[in-house]
Amino acid sequence: MLDFHKNHKLLVGTALFGFLMLSTFVALVPAFQIQQTQPLPSMETFSEEELKGLHIYVQENCMSCHTQQVRNIEMDNTWGKRPSIPSDYYYSKQRQDLWRQSPSLLGSERTGPDLTDVGQRQSGMEWHLLHLYNPRIVVKESIMPSYPWLFDLKEESKIRDTDHLVPVPQEFLNSSTKKVVASQKALNLVAYLQSLKQAEMPQNTSVSFIPSSKENESFDDSDEELLPDGENLYMNNCAACHQADGSGLSGAFPPLAGSTIVNDENPETLIRIIMEGYDARPEFGVMAGFQETLSDEEIAAIVNHERSSWGNAADAVTIDEVKEIRSFVNSLK
Repeated sequence: MLDFHKNHKLLVGTALFGFLMLSTFVALVPAFQIQQTQPLPSMETFSEEELKGLHIYVQENCMSCHTQQVRNIEMDNTWGKRPSIPSDYYYSKQRQDLWRQSPSLLGSERTGPDLTDVGQRQSGMEWHLLHLYNPRIVVKESIMPSYPWLFDLKEESKIRDTDHLVPVPQEFLNSSTKKVVASQKALNLVAYLQSLKQAEMPQNTSVSFIPSSKENESFDDSDEELLPDGENLYMNNCAACHQADGSGLSGAFPPLAGSTIVNDENPETLIRIIMEGYDARPEFGVMAGFQETLSDEEIAAIVNHERSSWGNAADAVTIDEVKEIRSFVNSLK
């Protein structure tokens, strides 16, 4: 009979054995398993600028408010095309240097949005720079802190050709004569954020979300009421730049309220801008296209929301119109 309370050697030996077994299965086995993880074929290594940006992301403790993990539940479909897998973190799990272990980027709190695919959702450099300088410039309700130490204020006469000016509206500046210039740290951090894009899974391989209990609705061109919620899609994909009220941001993002493109009788230009992006006007930031991330139904819903809001009163578009334009755009590739 085991007599633990009298046989101290047996007691300590059993405890030590239990500790070693738990350590093996809880720590050592997963550690060895993770060494077998390989990157997805379409993943690219970090550039020097992006890697420096990753270190700044860690220094500023961005993971306290932002996650980089798309869970396998349907509500997380907002943050990525698929649930996250170990391969997604292959390059970011490298040691920072001799003394610092690989950074923990997963995060546990979404005070701010998940950043797993932010480089796809929000690819414009100017938007990120404005957001870092003062988040309220682009998202009025934001509670994110500002990072003014990542920027310099310079007199216009002292600005060099190599300086990257940030189009901060005058109302957010304390000086009427100085301009905001992004530091190299800010540019590196933005380069890292722009690199955050979910890689495509290999052919014949998929990772899917657990569907909600709500039955999937099928779209029918004959019933436009079955389109997704255009306002919600606009808020998730467009409002960060063009603002919730369609007013845009002077010197950075054009207004949609009263826009001749939005209200044009022929919606082709607007639909193509949403699909292909837009960079034809140097006074505004570059807009990335949504052809790969938004379906025909979603684009039609966004277009109809924009053409019927903020005083706009243009005719609605159909899913067939969007499909026809997508086919034309694809034929040009």
